Formats: sequence, structure tokens, C-alpha cells
Amino acid sequence: MIKLNKDPLYEALMKDIAHYITKEESINLITEAYNLAKEKHLGQMRRSGEPYITHPVAVTRILTELQAGPNTLVAALLHDTVEDTDLTLENIEKKFSKDISQMVDGVTKLNKLSFQNTSQADNHQKMLLAMARDIRVVLIKIADRLHNMRTLDSMSPEKQVEISRETLDIYAPIAHRLGLFRLKAELEDRSLRYVDPAMYYKVSNLVKAKKEERENSINNVIEYIKDLFEESNLRDFEIKGRIKNIYSIYKKMVNGGRQFEDIYDLLAIRIIVDKVETCYQSLGIIHAHFTPIPKRFKDYIAVPKPNMYQSLHTTVLHSDGTLFEVQIRTHEMDEVAEYGIAAHWAYKENKVYSKEREQFEIAQKLKWYAELLKITEDQDDILGSSEEFVDTVKTDIFTANVYVFTPKGEVIELPAGATPIDFAYRIHTDIGHRMVGAIVNNRIVPIDYQLQTGDVVSIKTNKNSSGPSEDWLKIAKSPHAKHKIKTFLNKDKQEQLIASGKEILDRELSNLKEEIEINDDFVKKNFEKNQLSTVLDLYLEIGKGTISAKSVIAKLVPDDNKDVILKRQLERTTRQLIATSETGVVIEGLTNPQIKLANCCTPIAGDDIIGYITKGSGIVVHRHECPNVLEFDKNRVIKAYWGSNVNRKYATWLKIIGTQRQSLLSDVIFVVNSQGISIAEISAISNAQLESIIHIKVSCTKKDEVDTLITNLHKVPQVYYVEREIR
Repeated sequence: MIKLNKDPLYEALMKDIAHYITKEESINLITEAYNLAKEKHLGQMRRSGEPYITHPVAVTRILTELQAGPNTLVAALLHDTVEDTDLTLENIEKKFSKDISQMVDGVTKLNKLSFQNTSQADNHQKMLLAMARDIRVVLIKIADRLHNMRTLDSMSPEKQVEISRETLDIYAPIAHRLGLFRLKAELEDRSLRYVDPAMYYKVSNLVKAKKEERENSINNVIEYIKDLFEESNLRDFEIKGRIKNIYSIYKKMVNGGRQFEDIYDLLAIRIIVDKVETCYQSLGIIHAHFTPIPKRFKDYIAVPKPNMYQSLHTTVLHSDGTLFEVQIRTHEMDEVAEYGIAAHWAYKENKVYSKEREQFEIAQKLKWYAELLKITEDQDDILGSSEEFVDTVKTDIFTANVYVFTPKGEVIELPAGATPIDFAYRIHTDIGHRMVGAIVNNRIVPIDYQLQTGDVVSIKTNKNSSGPSEDWLKIAKSPHAKHKIKTFLNKDKQEQLIASGKEILDRELSNLKEEIEINDDFVKKNFEKNQLSTVLDLYLEIGKGTISAKSVIAKLVPDDNKDVILKRQLERTTRQLIATSETGVVIEGLTNPQIKLANCCTPIAGDDIIGYITKGSGIVVHRHECPNVLEFDKNRVIKAYWGSNVNRKYATWLKIIGTQRQSLLSDVIFVVNSQGISIAEISAISNAQLESIIHIKVSCTKKDEVDTLITNLHKVPQVYYVEREIR
């Protein structure tokens, strides 16, 4: 074992560690870290005048109270060295391990975060947790803040208030959410002393005024209950008392408008027994010898809180007029209630540890239990209302979010999977509409790039941008961005429908021999029942298809000319129906329209199809069963047909899934080739379920050929799924 000359600071640290760490290799590791930290911080002083090494040692000693593992203690000793000395992360990794250097790096990054904007405190809380993928980093940071609060007297009054508010807004709630309730209570009490000193000392004095009396009262009640239990032959039990911390009392008085004397759970007695049955037996004894207060009994054993908290709660009146809250639970329930997730951090030397295993166990709990654990125990202290509690549960547990920065350091919260489009619209609607590109972490990224927590995002705009497209709706993740995009597109669609309506009516008018001008007066006179008053209104309705151009012509043309006009229209329609575009698709009423077959569902002659008028791409033809059709604006969907003389090949995708075997791909290719069908593209992958997934693009003349191919592919041994793929 490494020896040090007599060093009181080191000896105090090792005394704390000795309670649960005894292995020589672990002791040596911690000693090396202490020596290195002391060497690197040599000559550095804190504002209090103490040597700087006292700070990392104090942080480490706080972590020993949670029985943190050796690596965490080493990282705590070194947590300021990279930022404040010439020691590098590479040095730490080489001398200790990558695990330790990564923890130090995590704490260093958290130290650089600025929390000036307290209105974003909740975002900061969640971002800290999200950024620190290794939760041990958060532990070190909370311990670091606690020691800073213990030595805050050396700071200026302005700094004391600023740091204390930050602690109440950010660090105390994180400690609460992670089950570090003793640390949380101390952070709160110390912060209140600087934030609201008048109330702090008022509450403190109220507590102290009758401290001896209350302690005597608690002790007397505890002794009385012990006697009662022994008379009832109860043996395996533990009874302890507590007085609520100053900040909790302050919150009840200030936020709840309650008088000090009206706080029922100011004094509490906790009874810990061996099994559930004994909990109820103990409750019976308490109620038989104390007066229970109506409506103050809660059975959280039979019906646990959402955070898995279990206990019996009752408030009783002692014969001397003192009110007590009594909590009755088993040893296991008490561990959950007292330590929460922190109980899972306790280091045990007889257990084989790895970072991955440790993190897996913690992460399992954090998904549900750590975020909720104890949030409800002091609900009226921490949260103002049940609505806020529900919102906290939804936001922190059931929603996975990312937290990114603007170039100025403002934190923006977005849904998981969010893209630069979501970020742009969160900043401002005009930024989103004029967005032409994005830079993330000083690197140009595509607009469908998925943002990660900690990314610094900058949006490039152009005032001449044509605005968002339909495709953006598929890329955006946030409801806010989608709403803004849809609003823009609806306005743009309206302009397109007006143009389309004018084109349709002009085409009909061109068949008339005489020149006819349509004005607002004509519209008001003939379409008042349709609530139309301008020519633009009329164009819009024609474009939407709610009013036909023929009905407009009917009101314009004298009766004796109507038969001639109708004959011309029928002849033209007949010609258009038998004509085909190069796609083989016919759109009724349009001559030489711009038609494109959709890439997502790859229609083939014989499929049931529809047309969709797009922005700038003409008409895109989709299969009826294409899921994208459900999202289309019905006003822009038009009828489409296959021509009678289609003579071309169409590409379509098939997806084939089968049991993973070496010759499956070659068998599939053989079946396709034997049917005389060409293969345009093919790819195959394997997944964790030992399946082979084949994507194949084939070229066929009609739907019947594809249907036959699908039937034949189903006959390939160990193939159990074949479908046309929609991308």
C-alpha cells in the first residue's frame, strides 16, 4: 500500500472510505489520485483562504456517504484538475483509466454550462441529466455544489444570492429526482439562508424556540410506543423521529399560506418493522392509544404511489396536545423511501463491477423509478399543484427529449428525433420559412439530421427562399413545426388552386367564339348563393372542384349556343381519355399534363391510382393504398386512370423476409429471373432476430406480373413474408 506522511486531510478521507472499501488495490488507486490532485492544486487557494485541495477532498467525502465506487471517488478527487491545472484527460486516462477520464471530462463540461436564464431552469435540470450519460457525473456535480454551498460565506453577497437561486432552481430538484434527499434538504436550507434570510431565520427560530420541548415530546412518544409494542410481543422494530427541514416548512408557510402551528407533519415518527402484516398490527396499536386525526390516514402499502413508495401514514394527537405524523413501513420500504435510486449506487466489494453493468442497473431504474421516486412524497413542497405533478411525470418520464444550444448558448428543448427544421421553427416562424440549410457543431448537415443533446445549432436563411415543401412535414417531429409548415402550405395551396381554377376556366372560355370578360359583378350576381363575391373566389372554388367551369360557361353562353359548346367539350374529353402520357396515365380534362409516378409506392399499370397536384412537380400518381394518401389535402386529389394502350415497363419494390440462410438470396434471384422479370436493384441484410431481409426492385409491365411473382416467391423455402414495399 502507498504510504503518505501524516496528513490530516488524507486520514479523514480514508477513515470515511474504510467503512465500505477495504481492498488494497482500491485504496492505492484513491491514494494515487489524492497525491496527484494535491500536487496539481499545490499553491492554489480557495476564496475562503483554504488550500484548494480541501475542496475535491470534501466532495469525495460527501460521495462516500452514498458509498460511491472507487472510480467515482477518484474522478471526484480529480474533477477540477483538467479545468484548473495543466493535467490533461490523456494524462488521466494513461495513469488511471478511460472510465475515470470520461467522468472527469463530463464534470468539466457541466462546469462550463451557464445557467444565467433561470426561466429555463427546468430545461437545464433535464439537460444536465440528459447530457451526463454517466449518472456518476451528476453525482459528483451535486456533491461539488453542496460543498460550495457549505463554503459560500466567502463569496460576495450578490454572488451568494445568484448561486443560491441557481441551486434551488437546478441542483436541489435534480438531487430530489435522483433520490438524494438528505443532500437535497441541505442544499435547500443553505440556499434559503441567502435567498430569503428574513424567512430563513424566522423559520429557524420557530423551530429552535421549542426544539428541546419537541425533542423531549418525540422521545417520550417513542419510549411510550416501544413499551406498547413490547407489551404486544413485537420485537423486530425500529422507531425514530424527525423534524421537517427549514426549507420544507418555509414552502408550506409561503406557498401554502399556512401558519407554523398548522403544519401537521412538522414532527414525524417513523416505525420500521420486519413484515407487512406487522405494519397493520402496529397501526392498530397506535390508533388504540392515540387519537387519530380524521382524513389524515393514507394506506400507501395497499395502494402504492406511482413512484413505488409504500408506507402507512397517519396523523395522531398526543395527550399533551402535540400532533404527530406517524409513518409505518418495512425495512425494504424504508430503503426505497429513504435512499431512492441512491440505494443502487452503493458499492459492494464482493460484487463484480463494470461501468456497463453499473450504468445498466441505474438506467433501468432511471427510466421509470428514479425520475418519479419521491416526487410525490412531498408533493405540496416541491410542486404547486396536481396539474404540475402530472406535467412533470409526462415531461420527465414518458417523453424522451433532446436539449440543444443556440449559438448564443440558449437551451432549446425539442422532441427526440428532432431535426434542424424543428429547431428553426422553435426560434421563429420566419426563420423556419426562410431556412435553406443548417450548421451543427460548425459542420453543415442535411435538414433531416437528427439533433443530439448538446449540439450547437445555427440556421442559414435566404429571404428569396420559396418556403417549406410537403416533404418537410415528413421530416419535422415537433407539432409546433408541423403546424407552421401546414399553415404556410395551405396558403400556398390556395394560391395554386386559384391559378389552377383560372387556367381551367380560361381553357373553357377559349372554346367560345366571342370574347367574354368575367368580373366581380358577374360573380356576385350568379354565385351569391355560393357566398362568392369576387373573381378570385370563383377561381378558388373551380380549382377546388366545388364549382365546375362548365356551370360558369352555362351562365355566360346564350341558350341557343349551349348544344354546340357541349358537343365540343365531349369530343375533347373523349380524345383526352384515349390519349396516354409517357407514364401511361390519363388525367380526365387535362391535355399533356406533367405526370410523375410516386417513388414511395411505385404504381404499376393495373393498380388503383389517384393523382395529387404538387407544388412545382405537376401531378404525382400514387396507389390508393399508399399511406401518404391519408395525409393529402383532399382538394388537391384528382382522378387518374391507366390508358387503354399502355406499353411500357414499371419499376416497383418488393420486401422479402425469411429465415437467415446462406442460399436464400440466390433462390429469390432464381425465381425472379425464371419469370422473365428484370432486377433493377437488390440488397439484403440480417437482423438480431436471425432474419434475412431482402429489398428488390423489379421491372414489370403490369400488376398481374407482380402478383404472380409474389405468389411464386412465397413458395421459396423459409420465406414467410413477401409484399410490395411502400417507401
